[in-house]
Amino acid sequence: MTSEDAVFKAIAHPARRGIIRLLAVSARSVKELTAEFDMSQSAISQHLKELKEAQLVASERSGLEQRYRLTPQPLRYILKWSEGYRSLVDPSGHIWALAPTGHATRQQAAERKSRHGR
Repeated sequence: MTSEDAVFKAIAHPARRGIIRLLAVSARSVKELTAEFDMSQSAISQHLKELKEAQLVASERSGLEQRYRLTPQPLRYILKWSEGYRSLVDPSGHIWALAPTGHATRQQAAERKSRHGR
């Protein structure tokens, strides 16, 4: 598996994306990360292993505990890939090109009207 594939595999799981989000703010121990999720410490450790394999996370010993920090360089693969879709988003951040068109839009509008009594 290439480094790029490892990064996409690593971010595929919502828990790992959550860990990345937390580590983007500050380094944390497994214990601190476990407190943020509804899963066991061993499950968090397994997710950290996946993130380390993708080189998204590094660790260093601080006293008795291992502290994990984000290593953002591999995120460049995601940014590079998503750049191919920039034309679908206007400068204001609206995603008009991805919005449903035609009948689906009218149907959704009708559903909204009926829900709101209008």
